[in-house]
Amino acid sequence: MELQVADRMKNYEEGIFQILNEKKDEVEKQGRKVYNLSVGTPDFKPAPHIMKAVIEAASKPENYKYALKDLPELIQAVIARYKKRYGVELEEKEITSVYGSQEGITHIGLSLCNPGDIVLVPDPGYPIFAIGPSLAQARIVTYPLTEENHYLPDLKAISKETCQKAKFMIVSYPMNPVCKIAPDSFYEELIPWAKENNIIIVHDNAYSDIIFDGHTGKSILFFEGAKETCVEFYSLSKSYNYTGARMGFLVGNEYLVQNFKKLRSQIDYGTFLPVQYGAVAALLGPDDSVKEQCKEYQRRRDALCGGLREIGWNIPDSEGSMFAWGKIPEGYTDDVAFVMELLEKSGVLCTPGSSFGNLGKGHVRFALTLPEEQIKEAVTAIRDSGICKKN
Repeated sequence: MELQVADRMKNYEEGIFQILNEKKDEVEKQGRKVYNLSVGTPDFKPAPHIMKAVIEAASKPENYKYALKDLPELIQAVIARYKKRYGVELEEKEITSVYGSQEGITHIGLSLCNPGDIVLVPDPGYPIFAIGPSLAQARIVTYPLTEENHYLPDLKAISKETCQKAKFMIVSYPMNPVCKIAPDSFYEELIPWAKENNIIIVHDNAYSDIIFDGHTGKSILFFEGAKETCVEFYSLSKSYNYTGARMGFLVGNEYLVQNFKKLRSQIDYGTFLPVQYGAVAALLGPDDSVKEQCKEYQRRRDALCGGLREIGWNIPDSEGSMFAWGKIPEGYTDDVAFVMELLEKSGVLCTPGSSFGNLGKGHVRFALTLPEEQIKEAVTAIRDSGICKKN
């Protein structure tokens, strides 16, 4: 018997993080220390009041039934958070939960696209931006993000024909992996352009609480006219270290949110109630730990980016997100081969930029997921390895 699987599976190779993890295990088995700066999993703990809310809810047997819908308290907590944090007024029907942004972005194309519809995604960009719409049999068209254009899309360069066929465009700032923020002027240009071309904007807002050097992260819904054409994914994973709980939201245009909610009603029976109660505590709780965490990420960024520049590797300062991004050192051309050599010679593990698209080739991404002192040790290990020499 010959087992047949979906043709689409030919497009999905073994994930780069699985490959990197196997290489990490190999090095560690040799008794060597590995500084793992590859995967963006926060190493901070959730705030005590969040864990307490989950524990209390989990102790009640009635909370183990199907949730079926979002708790009214949760929806009100999202409304309160958006008003307080972003200055955005939301209505109840403009909100629905998702199992984190990754799940939401994976499925939203199914609610928006017919086979063959064009979806505009960034290059470089987070892989699920393209994988999600491809599951809906959409045609992926990438828009380039280049250093010369400050890693912003050149909207005028997108052809009229592409605009006419495009169903939606994925945008995300601070952007993973390029670690750049967008000025207000970008959104003020993007929203009228989207309305003019009848293109839905899907904004991934995962890192707005991790922005450096005094800048403030915003919601795309803050800008005039955004609700006419925009929806936004908001995640509790990075701001509140609620990653394993998988709690996020789609907010914005009521029609698009309710359309997506209808799709998701066919997929699941609601988020586990203790997870919802923990999310309520997070959204309504104090922001002290969120702000202090951002300061710690900035200290880590300074230790990594500044430290690497001191030893001759020009990694620019990240403007936001829990990552840093830069070109591989001079003399190297293959980012995957370089990452493997870096791990072998220094014990420092990062992610090759080609994992994020064609324009990511020749770059690497570091995750700021180790304490400042360990990041300094990692920089010293890179210096001692001789893999990059100061000019």
